[in-house]
Amino acid sequence: MHKSILLVAILVVCGYAANSNGYSKFVCPKDNGVFKDSYQCDKYYECKDGHASEKLCPDGLVFSTRRKSHKKCDLPSNVDCSDRKELQPPKPSGVCLRQNGFFPHPDPTNCTIFYSCVEGRETEMTCAAGLHFDSATGTCNWAETAGRTNCRSNANKKLKDGFQCPADFKQINSNGQMVTHPNFPHPEDCTKFYICLNGVEPRQGACHAGMVYNKNTQRCEEPESVPGCENWYKHTVKSKH
Repeated sequence: MHKSILLVAILVVCGYAANSNGYSKFVCPKDNGVFKDSYQCDKYYECKDGHASEKLCPDGLVFSTRRKSHKKCDLPSNVDCSDRKELQPPKPSGVCLRQNGFFPHPDPTNCTIFYSCVEGRETEMTCAAGLHFDSATGTCNWAETAGRTNCRSNANKKLKDGFQCPADFKQINSNGQMVTHPNFPHPEDCTKFYICLNGVEPRQGACHAGMVYNKNTQRCEEPESVPGCENWYKHTVKSKH
């Protein structure tokens, strides 16, 4: 009998302690407004005439006190949750670790590809050469800032036609400054050229119709001003007939 009374007393005390720690029914600071939860960053309360309704942000988003619009939920990288560390259980979908947000490639050695997830649907995205996806910020950062380890490099990558960025190549512009993303002419097509992002990752570019690439000025120009490509469009027209 005494043990039963003691057990009930302990439960009552524990229940009181839980209430005193903030888990009791939310009390509206003002009759109307939207207010954060003290413990859970993706939970908030909407008060109308002094009555509170508990709300949850969409999975992957958290409540922001700074947003002025009616949409109060934002990406975690844009919100300071401080001591509000708790979150709702995740609802993963494929590569999306939560329904909303930016997430790394499942292969930890692939540091340049990441996914933008909206309501569980992903869009694959790629960081520019020299940058790695940073989970803390949800953006691409310089490799040393992102702090990823065991990453594969895009250096020495080849395009389908075999083009590869020259190793340790430095291109200087007309002002005597080093070009960050050097360009190179296509060996056979006057309208095409290559871009080496940060000097290491190759991408193919193309001039607008009627223009050709000038390797001397590193831009697309009228054919008449580019030696060797003056009659490019005349030849292509003839070849079609």
